[in-house]
Amino acid sequence: MPDFITETRPDGYFLSTDPARLDVAAVHRWLSEESYWARHIPRATVERAIAHSLNFGLYAPDGSQAGFCRVVTDRATFAWLCDVFVLPAHRGQGLSKWLVSRMQAHPDLQNLRRHLLATYDAHTLYQRFGYEALDRPDRWLEIKQANPYG
Repeated sequence: MPDFITETRPDGYFLSTDPARLDVAAVHRWLSEESYWARHIPRATVERAIAHSLNFGLYAPDGSQAGFCRVVTDRATFAWLCDVFVLPAHRGQGLSKWLVSRMQAHPDLQNLRRHLLATYDAHTLYQRFGYEALDRPDRWLEIKQANPYG
């Protein structure tokens, strides 16, 4: 596994894979209050997810949290992109595209057999990076809890 990666755009926005840099309170707040997939998620669950994932923090030039995504991966065969967001004050600047492109370029995510994600409304964003509908959805099964956070 490589050292933590930090990259900066010309406008001063930067990303880092160092989980110690994350504003976990801001990530938790957005996921639990704004996302459709993790509404009411407990902070302890977010902390555990971060601890066991490859994280990409997106930061404004002043260092404040501007966005986030994480990848659940074995770093050998499989990666699941999840919890992707850019805070409203930072949208409209191409940051989500930059975040996803830098995630895809990460050395630990190269030459994997499969990359997956699930989205309700951002298909066009991810399709530009090669994601497409499941080729054989009939082969996929899931266990889904209707209300895992109570």
